[in-house]
Amino acid sequence: MYFSGFADEASPSIDGQIEVTRALGWKFIEARQINGVNLHDVSEEVFEEICGKLADAGIGVNCFGSCVANWSWEPLDNDHFNQTRQQLERAVVRMKKLNCTMIRGMSFKAQWERPAWDPEVEKHVFAKVGTLVRICQDAGVEYLHENCNNYGGQSWKHTLKLLENVPGLKLIFDTGNPVLNFDRSQGDELDKMQDSFEFYSHIKEFIRYVHIKDAVCTEKKIGFSGARYTFAGEGDGRVREVVADLLKNGYDGGFSMEPHMGSVFHDTDNDSGEDKRKEIYIEYGRRFEKLIEELSPVK
Repeated sequence: MYFSGFADEASPSIDGQIEVTRALGWKFIEARQINGVNLHDVSEEVFEEICGKLADAGIGVNCFGSCVANWSWEPLDNDHFNQTRQQLERAVVRMKKLNCTMIRGMSFKAQWERPAWDPEVEKHVFAKVGTLVRICQDAGVEYLHENCNNYGGQSWKHTLKLLENVPGLKLIFDTGNPVLNFDRSQGDELDKMQDSFEFYSHIKEFIRYVHIKDAVCTEKKIGFSGARYTFAGEGDGRVREVVADLLKNGYDGGFSMEPHMGSVFHDTDNDSGEDKRKEIYIEYGRRFEKLIEELSPVK
């Protein structure tokens, strides 16, 4: 078992991200943005500088937090697909340089205004995600799908259908995202929100990696619902139950912190300043370590 996190929520710079990681005594960062630019889009010069600083600090990148096929890309738009495929092609080259074997990807923007099981949407999603998975397989890395505002994130049933139709796909489970997404497991109604433990229970055998986030929904909305983000275990993400079940069943992979308490990746107005963000990130990590100690089975 090991700990990692989206350290760009603590600091935009690689120096600040290394600083908070070392303060926690951790060896990994889930690399996403450096100075506001995703790692697959920074220049070669900047990328080489990042690699050098990580190597000097003894910090690795365990997972590439890409924007590939995320909620900014429409599933029916072939130009969008070509652009995000190019992101992935750049990413896998950089992953080799970083000795990173996992990449966070998604399944294109959820089409909440269309039927829950729209055949046209599914045809595009399954084919396009399948292509992305094969690119990763050919490069010797894993494409891991995160439940978010995407096709697979509409319900646990959507995730299972995605897995059935995309051979080789595995999952990242985000504990907080179900709290903020409508549950389309029963059809088209957009009224009930998902239950994190229920979602987890149905897909847990396919989980390779876990994002730790917790929240309380403050406003139900299509896309990104209003939220009050909390420390892990203090919201409605059922983090304690999910983590306890993982540990009971021998999970020995990574836990990646994504607090959203100091800044939110998809909300540029939600930013409390770098010093405060660093403080929150470090406290979040330390609290989660204590949670793991409390929940670890007695041996």
